[in-house]
Amino acid sequence: MVATLFIALIILMFVGVPIAASIGFAALASMIAGGETSTLFTLAQKMVTALDSTSLLAIPLFVLAGAIMGKGGISKRIIDLSYEIFGWLPGSLGVVTVVACMFFAALSGSSPATVAAIGGIMVPAMIEDGYPAGFSAAIAASGGIIGCIIPPSIPFVNYGLITGTSVGDLFAAGIVPGILMGIALCILVSVKASRNHWGSRTKGINFKKLWNAFTKAILALLMPLIILGGIYGGFFTPTEAAGVACVYGMIVALFIYRTISFSDLYEIAFDAALTSAMIMFIVATANGFSHIVTTQQVPAMLASAVLGLTANKHVVLLLINIILLINGCFMEETATTFIYTPILFPLVVQMGIDPVHFGVIMVMNMTMGLITPPLGINLFVAAGLDTRVRFSDILKYILPPFLVLVVVLMLVTYVPDLALGVVRLLH
Repeated sequence: MVATLFIALIILMFVGVPIAASIGFAALASMIAGGETSTLFTLAQKMVTALDSTSLLAIPLFVLAGAIMGKGGISKRIIDLSYEIFGWLPGSLGVVTVVACMFFAALSGSSPATVAAIGGIMVPAMIEDGYPAGFSAAIAASGGIIGCIIPPSIPFVNYGLITGTSVGDLFAAGIVPGILMGIALCILVSVKASRNHWGSRTKGINFKKLWNAFTKAILALLMPLIILGGIYGGFFTPTEAAGVACVYGMIVALFIYRTISFSDLYEIAFDAALTSAMIMFIVATANGFSHIVTTQQVPAMLASAVLGLTANKHVVLLLINIILLINGCFMEETATTFIYTPILFPLVVQMGIDPVHFGVIMVMNMTMGLITPPLGINLFVAAGLDTRVRFSDILKYILPPFLVLVVVLMLVTYVPDLALGVVRLLH
């Protein structure tokens, strides 16, 4: 059954079958190969069971909240604030792109949405300012992956649902790694811009303009504070926090900023529903996949095989990072979460690795797949932001940002306090 499961999955993905359908059909083929009776009934039952959870409501609600804030013109206010703070640095527009992605990540929780919202404005501006088109798009794509690390984060919600780990703790643990990723990318941009004389910059900080930009963006920036503060203050659960984020986003965009109207809500809700449906379909089919993996004792076999090779958890973590980075080239993050977490989680717990720390490691690895071809969703989003950007040019410039982010990944992997420090502080 296990051999059929993985062989079928690889073949279906290779021939271009959508990932959710690939997972479902692979699970079905495996059940048939194993001679399970009532195969279709069992698979359907597992799919329904996977979605029968009130905690899963957090996913469509966070998606909707991000869509409201994205359509509500919030990205422009965040970019203006970022430019007033960091416009004096070498490579100022590139730095502003990364910082704006970090701020917007705290609103959307979605990596492609962050690339589209921030990159749609910044990529054309960077090209006009003298940056190579490929580099401009590569930086937007790389900055966008921070959307899955800085809370709220849909991959963290998925991981928490599978493992029973506190979603609030996972959100808190993602703050410092997300900031470190942003700082690393900013340093890279500044160094490259200085060496190649790319772009212009302001002479210094104008505090009057800075204050004006801050007052315009403050309501948007308060949302992540409300979410985390509400969760840790005991006012609401992560699922309820997602609902609060939707209501807050609607009030700000409709009545305070007035950047959307009630007639826009249908399109916003429709786009959010499409994204949520895709995620939920993967969640449903992946539960059948996980059922087979668990009943066939794959985690136990993996743990036995790995521990037979080495009992050094640092080596095990390195191997896991390598496997997940390679996997990211071919599989998107929701599918990776639901397939690999049930397999790897028992192993890392057995080795004494903190579940929250491992959750951050997994999500960081999965987000890196968003900028690695051939899947590289963020690369395709960035390539469509400006007609002057060619996909081949992005590939030429994406390696340095990828390597810089790998360095941050290794730091977080082997210095757990970078992820767990905020969690301990909040507790």
